[in-house]
Amino acid sequence: MEKTPVDSNIERATGIRRVVAAFRYSMQGLTRLLQEEAFRHELIAGAAGVLLFALVGASALDYFVFAILMLVLFAVESLNTAIEELVDRISPEISTVGRHAKDLGSFAVFCLLCANGFFALYVVVRSVWS
Repeated sequence: MEKTPVDSNIERATGIRRVVAAFRYSMQGLTRLLQEEAFRHELIAGAAGVLLFALVGASALDYFVFAILMLVLFAVESLNTAIEELVDRISPEISTVGRHAKDLGSFAVFCLLCANGFFALYVVVRSVWS
């Protein structure tokens, strides 16, 4: 049996309305993420990567892999921002646990930045040497 919240007077969307609502929530998340300077820098880096790929004559597969890596980066950046927001809300005072949560989220973003950078470097080096 499914549990219902005490205040269940909120009607949940179903069918196509649910899909539309989910899309709207996602766009609200994107709007929130655009307020983050780090995300705006990542968008610029993604555009620069596409231009670099065009300059070196990258293959369609290279663009595809880069797009996937960028989307994963954006997803991890979103989760990192969510962690930071929750930590700031739950524990506004400086705490070791809060700092660790933020540091771990930041490290996850760093790992994806490295993966994107290494892939771009691989594509450029491969293109220049071939």
